[in-house]
Order: sequence, then C-alpha cells, then structure tokens
Amino acid sequence: MTHMMGYRRPNGDVGIRNHLLIIPTVICSNQVCNRIMQMVPETVAIPHQHGCSQIGADKERTFEVLAGTGRNPNVGGVIIISLGCEVVDPHALAEAIRPTGKLVEVFDIQSVGGSVKAIQHGVELAKKMRAELDAMKPEPVPFSELIIGVKCGGSDATSGLASNPALGAAADTLIQQGGGVVIGETTEIIGAEHVLASRCSTQETTDKLYHIVDRFEKEVERMGADMRGGNPSPGNIAGGLSTIEEKSLGCISKCGNAPIEGVIEYAESIPKHGLYFMDSPGNDIECVSGMAAGGAHLVCFTTGRGTPTGSAVIPVIKITGNKRMFERMSDNMDVDVSDMLEGTLSLEDAGSIVWEEIRAVTSGKLTKAEILGHTEFSINRIGPSL
Repeated sequence: MTHMMGYRRPNGDVGIRNHLLIIPTVICSNQVCNRIMQMVPETVAIPHQHGCSQIGADKERTFEVLAGTGRNPNVGGVIIISLGCEVVDPHALAEAIRPTGKLVEVFDIQSVGGSVKAIQHGVELAKKMRAELDAMKPEPVPFSELIIGVKCGGSDATSGLASNPALGAAADTLIQQGGGVVIGETTEIIGAEHVLASRCSTQETTDKLYHIVDRFEKEVERMGADMRGGNPSPGNIAGGLSTIEEKSLGCISKCGNAPIEGVIEYAESIPKHGLYFMDSPGNDIECVSGMAAGGAHLVCFTTGRGTPTGSAVIPVIKITGNKRMFERMSDNMDVDVSDMLEGTLSLEDAGSIVWEEIRAVTSGKLTKAEILGHTEFSINRIGPSL
C-alpha cells in the first residue's frame, strides 16, 4: 500500500475519518449534545466542563481547542450548541471553523426554547448533515499528507525498551515519506530535554524547548512540588520506573531520530512535514485532545500498564511491549511488539509492524478504541474559575 484513503476537504486538507462533530460551547449544553449524538448514528460529541466563568488566556484556550477540534481534517461537519449566555461566543467559534469550507451550523438552547426543543432541532440538523457527509467518497492520498501524534501513558519498563523505540522507527518512516509527527508531554521530557535540544534544527527551536520546560517547572514549584528526582505515577512505579528522568529517557525514543523543526504551543496548528514538539501535559486525554486540535490525523499511543483511552475525532492506536498485558487487555490493544524483549524481533521489524498498523488505520481499519466507542476529550486548563 503506497497511499492512504482520505476525504478531501474544500480547503485542501485531507481527513482519514468523516465525523459529524457536535460541539458544546459550555458545560451547560453537554446533555443536549450527548442526546443528539445518541439519537443520530455516526455523530460524535465532545462534552467538557469549560466555556463559562473563564477569563483571559484560559478562556482563549478553551475557544482555540474547540475551534481546532472543529477544524481537524477528520471532521466533515460541525454543529455548535451553546446555552446562550456563556463566555465562549458560539458564532465566533463557527467563524473560526468556516474557512475550512466544511458544513457548520450553530444554535443556542435559550433561543430555541429549552432542552427538549434543542434536542429535536439538533437531531433534524444532524440527520441532514450526516446524509451529506455519507455521500462523500474517500480517495487515494499520499502519506506526505499524514500527521501523527506520538504519545505514551500507563508506562512501565517495557515502554522505553520496546514499544517507544518501535514507534520511533515508524515515526521515522513517515517523516521519510514527507509526513509530519508531533510529540508532546512536556512533563515527560524533564531530565532528558538536553537530548531533544541537541536534535533541534535551529537555536531558536532549542531555546524555545528549554523555555517551555522551565516555564512548566516554575508552575510546579509555585505549587510546592518538584518534578526532578521522582514523580512517576503509582502505576509507573509499580511497572518498574523509579524517577522522572528514567521515564523521560524512554519517553523521547518514540519520536524517532529526525531533527526537531519547531516547538509549538498546546493545540497550535501542527505543520504538515517533519518533527515538531507540542507543549502539552502528560495527562493522556488532555495531551491527545491538544494534538487533535492541532490537526493530527491519528495518535499512536504506547503503554505497558494498559489504558483504554481514545479520542473524539482521531483514531488512537495502542502499542505495547508487555505481552502479559496485551493478552490480559486484548480488547484495548492494537499492536504487540513484546517479541523485541525476547530477542526474536528486531527494532526495524517492530517499527515495520507499527507502520503497517498505521497504514491500515489510515485506510479505514478501526482501532480497538474506536470499536469500543472511546471518545474521550479534555481541555488543559490554565486559570481558576470565577
């Protein structure tokens, strides 16, 4: 297979899925959005706890993540549902998405006349828009159009030894074909940031990488904590990891060996070609949601302990080097490269296995998370509630 199958959007972007996305601008419209999703097949909602009682950069972050998720190439159409009095402006949100040329509708619950009428109105819109999306046909697209995120969570000792390096080899393959890769998790490069800094293509990129690490550590110190010398999660410790430095050295191997072309902010648009670092938390769902908002088509997610996490608009491929966990959680795992630890599978061949899974998913194969309906979504918050 020399290409993937994609839906060409009016602005030239290509999606590997064709979602109808329902966006609540505020927590108050979550239930209406969820009910519409339940009543109209092949729609997805992104309920969240934000959109009101936010100010400044925090309000802007919520807006940008919602807008970026709506702009993601895997989304073919968007319905924005607001309460009618929140700080996130639903019409401004629609205008931020419309330049993509995709279908966008917006209404508020207060004007429509309450939850029941809003659900009825939303269902009518969703059925009409879904019919239009169903008429679209995917076409062959080169892998140079593909952007993947690389992420790890629920890590153990096998992550840094097997699944992360295997994913790194696959990431190198995509970059060699002209595609893009984004790595995040600022918390999980601490202690190994100098290794990534040595791979930055410019001094400006090096400086920005060090800046975002320093910025994060200052926030942690402000809260009276210290990241260095400890702080793996209880699951990481049970899996054999003792310090954040040890975890970080394994973590960074999942992005391969290409030079880092730039450092971008959380949910910022990801350039199409080459390797980039996104400033994002280690929290699985917040990190994946930020990558989706930045335009990633899918995320490859390594885990040793096991996690079911998926995403609302992008496929999440689960990769592990822990055979016992793979067998125990087979309904959640997609790829097993544990034979690397037995010495019967080379790094190159493990990378090829991961790459083949990426190719299959970009041509329509559903990940385990998609099959099970995992559509987790969460926005990384900055400030306090008012």
